[in-house]
Amino acid sequence: MKGKNVFLHTCCGPCSIEPVTYLQKNHYEITAFFYNPNIHPFKEFERRVEAMRQIGSSLNFRLIFSPKGYSLDLWIEKVQKAIKEPSKRCRICYEIRLKETAMMARKMKFNLFSTTLLYSIYQDHNAIAEVAHQIANEIGINFLYCDFRNFWKNGQKRAREYGIYMQPYCGCIMSEQERYKKAIKRMNNSFTEEFNAQDVNLDNNGIK
Repeated sequence: MKGKNVFLHTCCGPCSIEPVTYLQKNHYEITAFFYNPNIHPFKEFERRVEAMRQIGSSLNFRLIFSPKGYSLDLWIEKVQKAIKEPSKRCRICYEIRLKETAMMARKMKFNLFSTTLLYSIYQDHNAIAEVAHQIANEIGINFLYCDFRNFWKNGQKRAREYGIYMQPYCGCIMSEQERYKKAIKRMNNSFTEEFNAQDVNLDNNGIK
């Protein structure tokens, strides 16, 4: 497969709409690849898979799901050392997904790959591009860089029109926690106040 064929890593349905449309308008033949072991919990994963299927059908492009499927354990193993450092954790997450995409593209005889991660206004765009270029050089395949962020608003509008599931967080358990950071802080503070207001005696060995 040469020329205008592109192997496109897809992170979710809503983020795929505008990148796919742009590439199709520019005469690329798209094979989309869904590999996102960061997504948790399993029911969330299922909802995103269904949204991807809907968009694949609506926009008429080939869609492949990684045979590794739901592999949260792999993701945790890779990112655990940077679990409390968002920038490092996200970069490792990009590496996991894009390396698998590039390797699969190579196996399937594609010479070009890209990713819908470049669409999100919430992701570290520069880190994604940098990681992708490094992986492309390492594996020996070309990376197609496109800044899809200008299409963000229209993509969100179209996702609502399609009626597909629109997730409120990137997918990983840590981003879910960070999404509720203020609410968690309020709850923890209330627990502390309630605890301090009670007649609880503590010694070095615990509660008496």
